[in-house]
Amino acid sequence: MNLQTDNSPGRFLVIGLGNDHRGDDGAGLEIVRRLRQMQLSGVTLREAPGDGAALLEMWQGADLVILVDAVRAELHAPGTVCRFEAHRQPLPEKFFARLSTHAFGVAEAVEMGRALGRLPPKLIVYGVAGKNFSPGANLSPEVRQGVEEVVSLVLLELE
Repeated sequence: MNLQTDNSPGRFLVIGLGNDHRGDDGAGLEIVRRLRQMQLSGVTLREAPGDGAALLEMWQGADLVILVDAVRAELHAPGTVCRFEAHRQPLPEKFFARLSTHAFGVAEAVEMGRALGRLPPKLIVYGVAGKNFSPGANLSPEVRQGVEEVVSLVLLELE
């Protein structure tokens, strides 16, 4: 299988958001990296630091976009996976309130895209509830388990 690696999104685009240097905030990046190892045909995989403004450009031209990111730990047990159909309804901001360095986050990007008529036809957002967002930390065991679950769920979405 060949992985599309150019800058133009294909029919399917998976975007992993996060920061490797802030513990569980790297969950979205880890999900994309695991998918990349599978060499999926016809799927564009991208990593992004989570700047919502960049997402508006990144997802243009894709039919199905799947965003994967860490979500606030206080709302669910660490490792819990949440799925949202963002093309149908707004994302709950409480889940995606910026955990770290993202100035304009996922929820804001989705709503800006909606207001501008620039959402992809299908936009699925997966969040993994984080536990530890400390600088220099690794992914927690609970979040690693959530990462595995999201990888499986994304593969189902892409079928």
